[in-house]
Amino acid sequence: MKKLDLLAATLLIVGGLNWGLVAIAKFDLVAWIFGEEFGGTTAASRIVYGLVGLSAVYGIAVVLGRTAGANQRPATSVN
Repeated sequence: MKKLDLLAATLLIVGGLNWGLVAIAKFDLVAWIFGEEFGGTTAASRIVYGLVGLSAVYGIAVVLGRTAGANQRPATSVN
């Protein structure tokens, strides 16, 4: 599961940096990597955007799972 966590985190970083560049510099890094103009898409760039979105859903599930686990009380033993 650690490899999936690393992949998801990497994709979230790429997505976050891309959105930051879009906001600050009007530069779409993913489109540029695939040879498109700002806002342009190819099948490959849409796959990257889709994977970033799936990584966000995965990240939400991980955070909610950890939060739910933290709210459970440990079992107590009676001696």
